[in-house]
Amino acid sequence: MPILTVQNLSNLKVKVEEGQTLLKALQAAGMDWMHACGGKGRCTTCRIIVAQGLEHFGPLTESEMRYRSNSRLKDNERLTCQCTLATGNATGKVPEQTKLPHMSYSS
Repeated sequence: MPILTVQNLSNLKVKVEEGQTLLKALQAAGMDWMHACGGKGRCTTCRIIVAQGLEHFGPLTESEMRYRSNSRLKDNERLTCQCTLATGNATGKVPEQTKLPHMSYSS
C-alpha cells in the first residue's frame, strides 16, 4: 500500500488505499485538510506540492488538466481530492496559501 509523507506536517505518513484519493486518505487518518469546494475538484485549495514520487500518481483528472491549462496548478502540484497514488510512495507539503490556522506546520 503506497504511503504519502507530508513534510510540513511533522513528516506525517498516511497509507493510501488502492483507488482512494489523497484527501480521503488524509481524512481517514484524522487530518484536517483545506478543501473549500467539498472535494469536488472545483477549486485548488486542496492542492499538495509534490516533492518526490510524482511518477507514482495516477493520471491527471479532467479538473486537474483544466487548472493546469489556466496556470492555477503547477506541474509539481496535484489536487488531493482528485489524485491517487497508483504505484509507490510520495512526499509532499501543504502550500503556504492553504495552511489551516488551527494546524501546526513545520518548515
